[in-house]
Order: sequence, then C-alpha cells, then structure tokens
Amino acid sequence: MPWIILAVVVVLIVLGAIGVYNKLVALRNRYKNAYAQIDVQLKRRYDLIPNLVETAKGFLKHERETLEAVIKARNQAAGAEQAAAANPGDPSAMRGIQGAEGMLQGALSRLMVVVERYPDLKGNQQMNRLMEELSSTENKVAFARQAYNDAVMTYNTTRERFPAVLFSGPMGFAPAALFEIEAPAEREAPKVAFT
Repeated sequence: MPWIILAVVVVLIVLGAIGVYNKLVALRNRYKNAYAQIDVQLKRRYDLIPNLVETAKGFLKHERETLEAVIKARNQAAGAEQAAAANPGDPSAMRGIQGAEGMLQGALSRLMVVVERYPDLKGNQQMNRLMEELSSTENKVAFARQAYNDAVMTYNTTRERFPAVLFSGPMGFAPAALFEIEAPAEREAPKVAFT
C-alpha cells in the first residue's frame, strides 16, 4: 500500500512538472513572437531613415553633422536590435537596444528641429510622405512594445508562481526583461509630422 501511494505522488509530481514546463514553453514562445513584431517594425523604421536622410541632404547641405548623427544612431540601433532579436528577453540585450533606441530618438528629434528651419524641405512631397510613414511606424512600434511587455509580464508572473517557481529555474526558464524606457528624454516621442 505505501508503494502505491508513493508511486501516485511521484506520478502527480512528474505530471505537474510536465504541465509547468509546457506552460512556460508556450509563454516563452509568446513573448519571443511579440518581440518579433517589434523587430519587424524597427527594421521598417531603420529602412525609412536612410531615405529620409537622402531626401533631406539636398536641402540641408550645411547640416551634415546632424545627418551623419542620424545615420550613425540608426546603424547602432540596428546592430543592437539584431542582438536583442537573437535573444529576446535577455536583460543585457534589452538594455543595449533601449540605449541605442534612445540615441536614435535623440538624433531624429534634432533632425526634425533642423527640418523645421527649411520651408522648402517642409513642403517637399517625398519628405512629407517619408515623415508620415515614419510616424505610422512609430505608432506600430509602440503597440508592438506594449504587446511584448504584456507577454513578458505573463511569462514572468507564471514562472514565479507556485508550483512553477520550483521547476522554472532548474528547467532553464530565466526571467525575461521588459522593453522599458529608462531615460526621461527617451519617453518623448520624436516629432515626425510638420505643423
């Protein structure tokens, strides 16, 4: 009789561990998929920026430093984004992309201030179209970040609850990092529309 009770307890523990493992795998895949949506939108933005700079070059001959700063920040952000895409949720990768995105936002903001000083550029149809696409992409990035953070929160909460907390560490389910904005200046969206 004691062996039967022990066997039932062991089977229940094994079944519980399997259930926890499967749930954590599903939640980890969900937040990785959510990050992939951020990845798509960031790549779209990174592709728009060189076109924006190219369009502005003809008008902003005296603003070469600003244009170069935007391209440099874009390249750094694209590199950081690739590192984060390789391991979504990794705290160091997420810090890297957050810092690079902050630098890119600052460079874009400076470009927008410069663009405001050139009425011919503000009236250029190509520039206006690129600015609208960039603005639309910024909104999509914000929505994708929210979905990612929601998925990470669900994953982290599940892995910290009992009984998952007993199995999550030994099974290799590390906490995932949120996509947060650290510097207050980064919280301000770049102005990408003409008024």
